[in-house]
Amino acid sequence: MGIKVGIIGCGSITKLRHAPEYKANPYVDDIVFFDRNLERATDLAEHFGGSVTQTVEELLADPTIDVISDCSSNEYHHIFSTKALLSNKHVLCEKPISLTIEHAKEIVEAQEKSGKKLMVDHNQRFTRAHQKAKEIIKNEELGKVLTFRTTFGHSGPEQWGVNKSNSTWFFKKERSGLGVAGDLGIHKIDLIHYLLDDEIEQVSAFQGALDKINDHGEPIEVCDNIVCSLKTKKGRLGTASFSWTYYGEEDNSTIIYCENGILKIYHCDQYQLEVLTKDGEKVHYQLESIQTNDNQTNSGVIDAFIDCVRLDHAPLVTGEDAISSLKVILGIIEAAEKNSVVTI
Repeated sequence: MGIKVGIIGCGSITKLRHAPEYKANPYVDDIVFFDRNLERATDLAEHFGGSVTQTVEELLADPTIDVISDCSSNEYHHIFSTKALLSNKHVLCEKPISLTIEHAKEIVEAQEKSGKKLMVDHNQRFTRAHQKAKEIIKNEELGKVLTFRTTFGHSGPEQWGVNKSNSTWFFKKERSGLGVAGDLGIHKIDLIHYLLDDEIEQVSAFQGALDKINDHGEPIEVCDNIVCSLKTKKGRLGTASFSWTYYGEEDNSTIIYCENGILKIYHCDQYQLEVLTKDGEKVHYQLESIQTNDNQTNSGVIDAFIDCVRLDHAPLVTGEDAISSLKVILGIIEAAEKNSVVTI
């Protein structure tokens, strides 16, 4: 008997990632789609050979549905993911887990109460280049990590969003909440925590709505660029920049500087991981191409989630992991707004 999946929210993330990856997973039998816009849900159900439900309540009350992907917009995660867990479903929640720590904790408490799996879609942990980099760092092949820099930027969510326009919910304060920091930045904060087995403890930042305008021709209400300085608990120092205005090419690179050399991740098109030692040796890894908005490959997230449900494994990204990244992002935004250094 295969696994039956319910998906809440039928925007681009469902259309390009969740639905096709569930469809391709050999253990998944059936997908049920829900969206406030029934037409959107119907389109995906036709495309992926699933069915549609009219209400979230109906979806969550269906005892044959085992797992839920919460692909709603940010401000709804704490409502839908909490209800799904308390309805005895395993949940894969899109990032950020929520817009506030309080709401994120509601989801984690629901998970503890239900005993079901909760995984949060911080998909950068799943790429082979990042997993290989973690292994090199963990084994101290280049000695200890001293400093790092990371960036994540592309030309903006209006290019990727379901309606391809600047009316996108990502630009609206009450729905997106955190702008580019919550969209792209939180991925990289989670990645740094994962790669370095460490947590960011102090931050400072500058932010701005430098270029994006909304559907009324006004500057957007959230940041389209944010640049940060970061210090971890173990004393490593780093910088991070997140942008919706990298026009011309996406940048998803991270560079880790260690005692005996440098790790460059997604820095060069040909090699996803480059190791440069201080005595001049170079090792290049061709591992895979990373997902970009223009190049959709299997993220590995859905397969990992289904395996964790099927085989009763701990999820690779827990609710607690997601909360620690959210705390840092909220700290970064506070630092930018107050023009100060914030301790997480």
